[in-house]
Amino acid sequence: MFATLSDRLTTTFKNLRTKGRLSEADIDATVREIRRALLDADVAVSVVREFTGTVRERALSSEVSGALNPAQQVVKIVNEELVAILGGESRGLNLAKNPPSVIMLAGLQGAGKTTLAGKLALHLREQGHTPLLVAADLQRPNAVTQLKVVGERAGVPVYAPSPGNQGAEGESGVSAGDPVAVARAGVETARSRQHDIVIIDTAGRLGVDAELMQQAADIRDATSPDEILFVIDAMIGQDAVATAQAFAEGVNFTGVVLTKLDGDARGGAALSVARVTGRPILFASTGEKLTDFEAFHPDRMASRILDMGDVLTLIEQAEKAFDADQTQAMADKMASGKDFTLADFLVQMQQMRNMGSMKKMLGMLPGMGQMREALDNFDEREVDRVEAIIRSMTPAERETPKIINGSRRARIAKGSGVTTTEVNQLLDRFVGAQKMMRQMSRGGGMAMPGMGNLPGMGGKKARGRQQAPAQRGKKSKSGNPAKRAAEQRAAIDAPPAAPGSSFGVGKPADSQAPLELPPGLEKFLGR
Repeated sequence: MFATLSDRLTTTFKNLRTKGRLSEADIDATVREIRRALLDADVAVSVVREFTGTVRERALSSEVSGALNPAQQVVKIVNEELVAILGGESRGLNLAKNPPSVIMLAGLQGAGKTTLAGKLALHLREQGHTPLLVAADLQRPNAVTQLKVVGERAGVPVYAPSPGNQGAEGESGVSAGDPVAVARAGVETARSRQHDIVIIDTAGRLGVDAELMQQAADIRDATSPDEILFVIDAMIGQDAVATAQAFAEGVNFTGVVLTKLDGDARGGAALSVARVTGRPILFASTGEKLTDFEAFHPDRMASRILDMGDVLTLIEQAEKAFDADQTQAMADKMASGKDFTLADFLVQMQQMRNMGSMKKMLGMLPGMGQMREALDNFDEREVDRVEAIIRSMTPAERETPKIINGSRRARIAKGSGVTTTEVNQLLDRFVGAQKMMRQMSRGGGMAMPGMGNLPGMGGKKARGRQQAPAQRGKKSKSGNPAKRAAEQRAAIDAPPAAPGSSFGVGKPADSQAPLELPPGLEKFLGR
């Protein structure tokens, strides 16, 4: 979503890095470009004016003029101010001391409240909570049915006494047209069934109106929620500010949830809502799957916008996706010196796929904004083709790729629906990866040229035959072949130098004293 804004800001800062000192004209030009980039991204005008004013004031101060690298200092200032307008520090949910904790969702129709209710319920269930979804949206057709489907996919029970706007009587004698009674009964049901969290899905409208606000306020008064989350579509642009202000006045929400952050809109809502309303952004929905949901961290989002990456979120997703037992088994295997096989590669690839979109993961790496075109052209189906190739192999071929000859490659290509060239390319890339894994497992580090077999460096033995003692000695400079041969024979017959002596000068080997080492150095020398 922030691709355009990120590219504009990256280009602006790139122009600054060529200058050793920044004049007031340079700073004004930079601030002007930042203002244009933010306005083009649909950030609210008031937020842009405040943001650029603060950046210019700090950039003209002594913290930039006295810095060793003024351009980097300006980037640091912009990063800090971005974090500030995004809400500052991240905040989690405020849960009740005495369960159940009540979370009420509010927002316009089409913002994704019902789907988000399921995502939030799954997120809380994975943290050890026992949430209950309450279907209090009785206005929109099939809203109750949709919540039941979402709840079933998330593995969370749904309290839906009313079928919706059909006017029938549901269980517990609750009227189908009374969302306030449904919400109140849902909280009581959660208390009796010992659910520690209640998530209430309320009705929305296509636009802000008095009826919507009154209904949301009545549900708030009837259930006394611990959190009122305003769900807003991050793609609606400048309307986000007016909508957020209306809900802040009508419902007094406590936090914001951004949806559809995976869209291609300019994303100004995310940079405006927190500053305009003074309420923090708690969560963000980044896709259509129930697992495409994450806590919102202003500092990490600012890093993404400035193309600094988001490695912490990437690590957190990896921790959730990767199986701990399989990871430990792989580490033990590599430590024992066993080779990395295609079967291991298949397991690793499957765990990476559990993390979600490869494009999304690659986009979290620092500097990927400079490879935007290549990233956009990345084909997610390439992973499927690789998996199909490996699955078309026999277990023996996966364990020992060297046995895959021409006929086997043709069979694998036919079984996986690819060409023989693609099979060859995969095997060639795997051989390189296998060498790297073998190299790292031997010494716990990468090999360095000329380091030989030093412990901890993972180097290989020197290739070729070992040099003869005569060749290691001083070469003869005589032009007479007979004299040169006599000098070489004399060098061979000479007594060997003492071990550890420099240039062959030292004590004889039998009288060599043991080398005194500083305490603790033995472990680095393999003793």
